[in-house]
Amino acid sequence: MSEVKLTAETRTEFGKGAARRIRREDKVPGVLYGHGAEPVHLTLPGHDLLMALRTPNVLISLNVDGKTELAIPKAVQRDALRQGILKHVDLLIVKRGEKVTVEIPVQTEGELAPGANLLEHVLNTLPVEAEATHIPTEVTVSIAGLDAGASVLAKDIPLPKGVTLAVEDDAVVLQVLAAQAEEAPAEGEAEGDEAAEA
Repeated sequence: MSEVKLTAETRTEFGKGAARRIRREDKVPGVLYGHGAEPVHLTLPGHDLLMALRTPNVLISLNVDGKTELAIPKAVQRDALRQGILKHVDLLIVKRGEKVTVEIPVQTEGELAPGANLLEHVLNTLPVEAEATHIPTEVTVSIAGLDAGASVLAKDIPLPKGVTLAVEDDAVVLQVLAAQAEEAPAEGEAEGDEAAEA
């Protein structure tokens, strides 16, 4: 997993007004915390941060006042109406060799068994424990040939070396449901509806 380098500035202004001023300058307010250190309030470059966050659990090499820290995003607030606008980000300090618990996206490949079956993502992300500098960007699950009633458990998902589950082995991640055909209304019901409309 590659590192993304960002330079941030410490900030001393807080509140909604200060946050709005920061965003007007295409920057994002944030907080860096972890390892027992006092939280550091930051101003981060908006576009560069947005690009970095396209990779889930991206490892950020953050330069703050000449000091470099490794961090991963812990909480990201986005504008409810404009997803391309970041409102705030919490960054967690990590160390090389340290294990962290994160959630990684679950992707699927293959086709379900023939028939009108539906695939339900019970978990869109899988909680795992991984070394901070080797967090997988996603896990891929084959659903080829699965029929209605089949399910994929957390323990069934192949994980990269050094990555372990941070959820119960028998947690359901995916399940295949039988598609339910819509029943046509009975003749009498349909006529009654038409009469009511008239």
